[in-house]
Amino acid sequence: MTTRRPVESFSFPVEKIKEGYYTDAYFMRSEEILNGDNYHPRVLMQVFARDHVVVCGTDEVIALIRQCAFHPETIEIHSLRDGEEVDEWETVMTIEGDYADFAHLETIYLGILARQSRIATNVRRVVKAANGKPVLFFPARYDIYQTQESDGYAALVGGIHGFSTDANALAAGGKGLGTIPHALIASYKGDTVAATEAFDKYVDPSIARIALVDFDNDCVNTSLAVARKLGKKLAGVRLDTSGSMVDKSLWTQIGTFKPTGVCKELVCNVRRALDAEGFNHVKIIASGGFDAERVAAFEEMGVPVDTYAVGSSFFDGNINYTADIVKVDGKDCAKAGRKYNPNPKMELVK
Repeated sequence: MTTRRPVESFSFPVEKIKEGYYTDAYFMRSEEILNGDNYHPRVLMQVFARDHVVVCGTDEVIALIRQCAFHPETIEIHSLRDGEEVDEWETVMTIEGDYADFAHLETIYLGILARQSRIATNVRRVVKAANGKPVLFFPARYDIYQTQESDGYAALVGGIHGFSTDANALAAGGKGLGTIPHALIASYKGDTVAATEAFDKYVDPSIARIALVDFDNDCVNTSLAVARKLGKKLAGVRLDTSGSMVDKSLWTQIGTFKPTGVCKELVCNVRRALDAEGFNHVKIIASGGFDAERVAAFEEMGVPVDTYAVGSSFFDGNINYTADIVKVDGKDCAKAGRKYNPNPKMELVK
């Protein structure tokens, strides 16, 4: 369970939000009708997830209400904390006040909770599957850049501490990780050793020397070539073989297993080759299409991966939240199939 982030740490386009720029039109019309009719019942809005999730985004929602509601001082919020896990239908938050003061926020706060909880939930699944091995958060290229800071926070809540961009790493107080892309190797005319040597020459020595070794589809020999050149300075090699490719080291082994991509046999071949030449210190980072199920399978088989770099699968799934009015002026009032479902784990937000 996390410590709450202060309201002032968030910044919103307040006027646009109050004008309804980001809000489903029917919520804005509800405010117009209630205000026009001078009808101001005090409602209890109940927010819940439809799946078992790691809750994330509550601090941002609280800040949204405090900064962008009308008369926020009259609104009472009870909420779980980011990082808590809930079952489907379990209440995550209640918002109590004049509905005309916060109807325009529903679209936004449900979206905040949905996105951040989806990432936090996917991250926690992978982290658990990795059995204590480091997991790196590398999905920035799969979505628009404006989400990176909040995505990185959600990943931190889920249990990750290594990120590929500075924006992702903001909440953790860190910097972006990562060393060599395929593009750098291509720029050095496909010479992985030359690209890695250049990295070693020009990049801050505090940054781990990790070589990307699948450019020639020959991870074993490329790993050895880089290790021979850098010696003890080489911290690790990253295997990122495409799921449509079969590494050269496996060409004579095909027949009893699925040989494409970063498979168990490829990782084992690289590990054996490095160890045979005394490069036991070189770690193996696996990337390329990993999710919780694949990480769990690797761990169950005892594949000698030291770190998993995971990308697009952190955005998988369709976690969503729903908000319902369940009380009006202190009396039960909810649509059929819904009812007030108090959650003793929630706390009053001061």
